[in-house]
Amino acid sequence: MKKAYLGIDIGSISTKGVVINEHRKILAQEYLMTECKPIETVTKLLEILKEQMKNQPYQVVTVGTTGSARKLIGAITEAAVIKNEITAHAIGTISLHPEVRTIFEIGGQDSKIILIENGVVVDYAMNTLCAAGTGSFLASQAHRIGVAVEDFGKVALTSTNPTSLAARCTVFAESDLVHKAQMGHQTKDIIAGLCHSVVRNYLNNVGKGKKIVPPIVFQGGVSKNEGVKKAFEEITGHKVLVDENGHLTGALGTAILAQKSGEEKPFTFEMLDMDFTTKGIDCEKCANHCEIMCVYRNNTLIDAWGNKCEQGAIRN
Repeated sequence: MKKAYLGIDIGSISTKGVVINEHRKILAQEYLMTECKPIETVTKLLEILKEQMKNQPYQVVTVGTTGSARKLIGAITEAAVIKNEITAHAIGTISLHPEVRTIFEIGGQDSKIILIENGVVVDYAMNTLCAAGTGSFLASQAHRIGVAVEDFGKVALTSTNPTSLAARCTVFAESDLVHKAQMGHQTKDIIAGLCHSVVRNYLNNVGKGKKIVPPIVFQGGVSKNEGVKKAFEEITGHKVLVDENGHLTGALGTAILAQKSGEEKPFTFEMLDMDFTTKGIDCEKCANHCEIMCVYRNNTLIDAWGNKCEQGAIRN
């Protein structure tokens, strides 16, 4: 059997998984909505990947995880590599576009910028506080306007006069949108204005003080919005590339890191037949009052974290 490597990127909105071979070619892939159910979603993800791999002569020998639930899923899958999103996204993007210098990433609830020189991350920034520049913001505004969010980008491209909208925060942007609509601005111009608003919010917050150098790669769920891509190009003055596998770069990056780790332990998808549960414990053994998370497999503790001192350590 040939060797393969599994990478899982599990975020608050979506969960991605890829299996690559030794030449880093993608053998299997899947993208699912997390829906606040990380364990159930990863179980479903693995079922789909297992089905895609069943007739291929490969054995997954290492697992890597990234994303907001990386530690939880890493414990469940016995991952050899558990990495932050910045590292995973950078490695994944560089593997697809070796010359990349700037990465724009906008997801459902957060966004980030990564600056690269000679294949090495030299600076980055993340924003998890304001929703005005994220996919959830665009989705809520699409619902308000009565246009499917999937059609947002196409409609935006038909506008030649984008409406100027407040970009400071969600509340200001929403009230300004209603005001402009009542004034008589066309829907297509308001939608194009929203795309520009997202970009200005991103550049003024996440990208503040950063030197943006091409080549630029735009990824994350919002990168599929053609209107936002066009707005980035118009405002930065640079061509922006969106890769067809851009939504998988975090999972791809962590699969590559798993391969690089050199650690090998056959992964047989057996977790599909196991029962995993979690339990939160408030430790009161010292002034820290840590919130400790315990993970159980078939009622047996397999990992626990969150304690800031040995008094809160849970081992059985």
